[in-house]
Amino acid sequence: MAVRRRIEVETGRAAVRATQADPEDATALATATRFLLEELASAHEGHTVEVRVPPYGAAQAIPGPRHTRGTPPNVIETDPVTWVALATGALAWVDATAADRIAASGSRADLSEVLPLAWEA
Repeated sequence: MAVRRRIEVETGRAAVRATQADPEDATALATATRFLLEELASAHEGHTVEVRVPPYGAAQAIPGPRHTRGTPPNVIETDPVTWVALATGALAWVDATAADRIAASGSRADLSEVLPLAWEA
């Protein structure tokens, strides 16, 4: 089942570019965060890992066992600026975890194999 898009691709790409130029632009950061969560969910469809980026959004991704009730067993949480940097390749997963910019729990809560996302600016 395809991921339902809420943000048009061109709008999302423009927001990512704007966020890269000015991470303090809250409107662009919110749109870029949501767009990149959609990109993750679309490129790696599944329900094994939940990625949370408060206050802007969350997405389930990565093929594997489906979680149906309660707290998911594999959860990743980070802030919006870190998420955009990870998703675009400006920050490596290993560096973000070493700097405690990611909270990850569960045996599959590691996105180093799927980040950065293959998206076009």
